[in-house]
Amino acid sequence: MSKKRDGLNVSADLNGIFDSRYNAAKSVGLTVEKALEIVIKQMTTAGLRPRTISDYETYVKDFSNKTGVESLTDMSVDSIYEWLALMNVKPQTKLFRLKCLRAFLGRCYDNGWIADKFWRNINIRVDTPVKEGATNDDVPTLLRILDLTDFVQLRDAAAILIKYQTGLRLATVTELEEHHIDLDAKLLRLDGSILKNRKMLILPFDDRLARILDALMKQNAIIRSEKCTKNRLIFITQQGTKIATSQSSNNISKRLNMYKRQYGLTNINAHALRRGFAKDIYEKSGGDIALVSKA
Repeated sequence: MSKKRDGLNVSADLNGIFDSRYNAAKSVGLTVEKALEIVIKQMTTAGLRPRTISDYETYVKDFSNKTGVESLTDMSVDSIYEWLALMNVKPQTKLFRLKCLRAFLGRCYDNGWIADKFWRNINIRVDTPVKEGATNDDVPTLLRILDLTDFVQLRDAAAILIKYQTGLRLATVTELEEHHIDLDAKLLRLDGSILKNRKMLILPFDDRLARILDALMKQNAIIRSEKCTKNRLIFITQQGTKIATSQSSNNISKRLNMYKRQYGLTNINAHALRRGFAKDIYEKSGGDIALVSKA
């Protein structure tokens, strides 16, 4: 039998090149800072929220600064526990920061920079209080108090009902535009651009919300004309501008918290309205968790 031609014989040792341990070995010397830079680029490309990316960056850098760990391969269970011990914060806050660090390490593992998930069994015990959702009594109580002849309170009523009837996140509510509202069919027709999962969604609402949205959109048109502003947003300020200037500054959220304090309505806030929506589905479906999750 004739020998293979020299050009077809590969002499280089490539054994294990596709093994994650190979990539981990090649990552020796990769700094936490450089790994974080690459992970942030991946997250940005994937379309993750700026706030999520900021949390990763903040707490990974905090870990490195407080423990003195600079190399990715020097990260260990002990160094993570050392970092947690240095925090003078509540257990719930520690848990959140640990979650960010674990998520970062998970991406490093997926990239082949770490050979094993050594952080998996690191946990913090937290007695999490049960968060109640808004009830069928809370929402009508507040709505009856509101003066719907006042623009701001009309706007608040619309936001409350939308969240309670659809379960939409507050960030999504503030991005709603007039073309998303089908008053005749009483439907929200949402394109993926304003939803976290980027999927289209159609949600029904009742006649009361239809009437309130109709009144609000007409009032919005008057305000935009007076203030010479141009947008098609459903929720605007008295100056005709966008109601949320940032993720942490939202007039709707502030107003709900004001009503909570002013009228002693414990379960009136942005998250409680969303939980109330889920609770309502759960009860009507006879405890169908899968349906609640899908909704």
